[in-house]
Amino acid sequence: MLLENEKIQLRAVEPEDLDRLYLWENNAQLWIAGNTRNPYSKFLLRQYISESEKNIYDSKQLRLMMDCKNSGKTVGTVDLFDFDIHNSRIALGLFVEDVFQGKGYAKASLQLVEQYIFDFLKINQLYVQIAVNNLASIHLFEKENFEKTGVLKDWIKTIDEFESIVVFQQFRANYLSKKHI
Repeated sequence: MLLENEKIQLRAVEPEDLDRLYLWENNAQLWIAGNTRNPYSKFLLRQYISESEKNIYDSKQLRLMMDCKNSGKTVGTVDLFDFDIHNSRIALGLFVEDVFQGKGYAKASLQLVEQYIFDFLKINQLYVQIAVNNLASIHLFEKENFEKTGVLKDWIKTIDEFESIVVFQQFRANYLSKKHI
């Protein structure tokens, strides 16, 4: 299957994911890594889930739930957002819940996302922005041959200061050449 490998299955958001999303989206410690600045109600999350059946070309975004194949547990999410059809690029966000980190789920999910973006959707560019102190994520994208293309200084506001981010990009041509090695 397209969004499945031996470790992970990426699937659409289901109504049964409401409580899990409610906990994750309302964890203020995670807000720094994203653009969330306030809590989400279950009402809003229900609406989000019900609208998630829209086509990625219509909504310009897609959230996938990350399920471990062995246990069946949902361990995180993949977010594709800021889809720019004209310029053929899309942003990526990966989240793995703390208790499941370090088990290869992010890497397995990233590889599935690349396959989906470059082989199936034929998008030219996948990019990610990572806080400079998130060394595990930086290492993952370096290992997966994403190109570090810049640093945006003081780009995100933390509780007490501003933090820089690293921008990584993967291009379809590079991905396809990597597959044939």
